Amino acid sequence: MNMSRPARALRHAAVTMSLLGSALATTPAVLPAQWSTVYEQFYLQAPHNWQFRTHYAHADRLFNAFDFGHAILYETLWRFPDKPAEELEVRRYDQLVKRVLPKPPRLPLEEGAIEPKYAQLAPEAKVMFDWAHLLHRQLYDVLADERLDWPRKDAEVARLLTYYRTRPELAFSRKPKTMALMQEQSYSLAFRKKYPKFNGLIWGYHWLQMGLYEPFMVGRTVEEKQAGVRATVTRFWQMLQDAPRSLPHQMPMTVVVAPRFAERYPEAAIIFDNLHSMHDVVSDILTNPAVPRSRKRAEILLAAQRYRDDTTEVMSVPAWRVMSEHMGAENMGGPAVGFLPALPIPSVTYGAVMRHDAQSGAMIGFGYGSAIGDAHAGHNMVAMPATPVKGAAADPHAGHAVPTASDSAQVAALVAGFHEALAQGDSTAALALLTPDVVIVESGAVESLAEYRAHHLPADVAFARAVKAERAPRQVTVAGDVAYSVATWASRGPLEARAADAAGAELIVARHTAAGWRIAAIHWSAPRPR
Repeated sequence: MNMSRPARALRHAAVTMSLLGSALATTPAVLPAQWSTVYEQFYLQAPHNWQFRTHYAHADRLFNAFDFGHAILYETLWRFPDKPAEELEVRRYDQLVKRVLPKPPRLPLEEGAIEPKYAQLAPEAKVMFDWAHLLHRQLYDVLADERLDWPRKDAEVARLLTYYRTRPELAFSRKPKTMALMQEQSYSLAFRKKYPKFNGLIWGYHWLQMGLYEPFMVGRTVEEKQAGVRATVTRFWQMLQDAPRSLPHQMPMTVVVAPRFAERYPEAAIIFDNLHSMHDVVSDILTNPAVPRSRKRAEILLAAQRYRDDTTEVMSVPAWRVMSEHMGAENMGGPAVGFLPALPIPSVTYGAVMRHDAQSGAMIGFGYGSAIGDAHAGHNMVAMPATPVKGAAADPHAGHAVPTASDSAQVAALVAGFHEALAQGDSTAALALLTPDVVIVESGAVESLAEYRAHHLPADVAFARAVKAERAPRQVTVAGDVAYSVATWASRGPLEARAADAAGAELIVARHTAAGWRIAAIHWSAPRPR
């Protein structure tokens, strides 16, 4: 009987799982107490299934290699905790980069056959990863299906996300999680410190997984999309040339690597950022000897619970965007589309730690998780002041603390919060972010706070609610108690039955006050449509 490739893959997976089940049946009696009942669930049936594999096979096969790499990593960390770092940094790394990635498997692998001991340790976490990876592959299929126009693609993405949420015991939260879960636990940073090259490879995987969405968002023809996918894959290979220096120095965030995808499908982008963050957490738990072997399963399950719930270490979507941007595109490998021939030069040491406020996205600390080479030796996590120095609160002009990365992030979060308030129609929240003596320069007029409230504010709220404005990456400069934010913007959409197409620049001046950073002046260079 002839079988299709997907059918043969399913049959192979079923046989593998059957053999694995037989092997587990002979294990000591202690294991059933650790085992949790889980079940397999496959693609949501749709005409677009396997479109990406059919038309972009060279990229699709890399994901099979990535799955192999993740499985080998967890199995090695769990089974051989006492082996020297060279086991992963040299032997396994070379196996992946020189043998597996150049000739990746043609079809997805059964990871349980590669990581049987880890699968026994934490099957719940393994299936969480599998379920999210399945969502990844189905979204590629939707975007790769040239028979679907954008409204139908949007509908299919929504249908897939609904399908994903039918497994709440497996689904990552749709709310962004702070970096505290990944970088501020007792076991955090162990993996990136001990295995910087392999950690960088994992981050490179995540860069490509997110980056391959972007060519489909910007390509206008099949040829442009094909060329974009090839360029993104080539960029990934470029990252491997001088590991770990050439690999991402920070965990790639979707907002930065694939900004158009994150803008159009924020729920999916958030799920994938949470997925990639938990990958790091599991690596840290397995690596850190401070977590006894008897506690590793419990810690992994606790982390999995935190990444599934909608309450633990949650931040707002605007704060997630600000945090991602201020981690630095240059530190994540750069964007997946429109990059320059040379790799970007990171602005932080490898594995730098950035802490932030959960609500605003503003960083409140900065340090280094690990170092590469003698030039960075000795750097450890450094606490930075989260509040103004004594005296600044009582007198807004008494002398703010020396500007830090925290200040620029707070100013960026302030500006993002102002635009978000306008878009939500919350004029009270928007006005609360302005100083009493604010100056608004707009449409050829200069207005005070009272004049702005009475005149242009209602029109700005109406415009922000009706029309989607896209802003270029924001530049923030801090000089003592004053900071300014510069960005360009473009908008397109209906407004009162007319097209609202406009473009311009925005300059916002912020001042540090007793209440923190507040907007003291705004200048929009292009008039708003009336």
